[in-house]
Amino acid sequence: MIDQIKTIAVAGAGAMGAGIAQVFAQAGYEVKLYDVNAAQLDKAKAGIADNLQKAVAKNKLPEKDKDNAFALIRYTSDVNTLKADLIVEAIVEKIEIKRELFTKLAAINGDTTILASNTSSLPITQIASGIPHPERVVGMHFFNPAHIMQLVEVISGAETSAEVLETMKSLTTKIGKTLVVAKDSPGFIVNRVARHYYVESLRILEERATTMENADALMESAGFKMGPFKLMDALGNDVNFAVTSSLFNAFHQDPKFRPSRIQQQKVDAGHLGKKSGRGFYSYE
Repeated sequence: MIDQIKTIAVAGAGAMGAGIAQVFAQAGYEVKLYDVNAAQLDKAKAGIADNLQKAVAKNKLPEKDKDNAFALIRYTSDVNTLKADLIVEAIVEKIEIKRELFTKLAAINGDTTILASNTSSLPITQIASGIPHPERVVGMHFFNPAHIMQLVEVISGAETSAEVLETMKSLTTKIGKTLVVAKDSPGFIVNRVARHYYVESLRILEERATTMENADALMESAGFKMGPFKLMDALGNDVNFAVTSSLFNAFHQDPKFRPSRIQQQKVDAGHLGKKSGRGFYSYE
């Protein structure tokens, strides 16, 4: 089926959605990038242009390829224009909203349009429940920033067809990413393993065992590129807290996944990290 994928749509023009759209465009695909917020689309367009220019400046991308990739992306705030062979959603991490979007997309697309979720923690089987032809619903989880990070998790739900799974595996390889196939379990592979990098660091802070600066310095000295608190700020405390909460509930409130009150307070205060100018650290 990979030869039948000519056009791709990405729903959600945040940092993840914009990065995913850029990845597909650089691979030569025509891409529609959708968001309900027109201002977010403008921000995404400027961000993609900046990313491509930086790649040229670092001699990682020829000028001609930069222009071609940028020209392949179209921007829209009309969900009814999202007709494509593959649609990847990168919207808020709430299962009801993802289902609602996929239901709308199923109504305006053919039965063979593949509906892929970039969810980092929600079960693909639950997202596909109630969607017409759930066999075409699959997980395609990129990592932030999507245009730089090589790994992509491809997840098969209980109803996902073998043909769709193989198509997504081939596509992931075709766009130059490193493929890992994961079972449809909470957090899949990476987020389940990495969760304790955040959760235990926050617990240490709650217990006042050390400072966040010391925790970051310690982990970086051990070989990690970013300490846990710097990384949570980079990813977004709202996103990180939502994923932890999702895993906590998925594992029936297993204490080892308990979300942190400190991080919840950050989210409540709007201290989301780099994107808001303030998180555990200040970026203003």
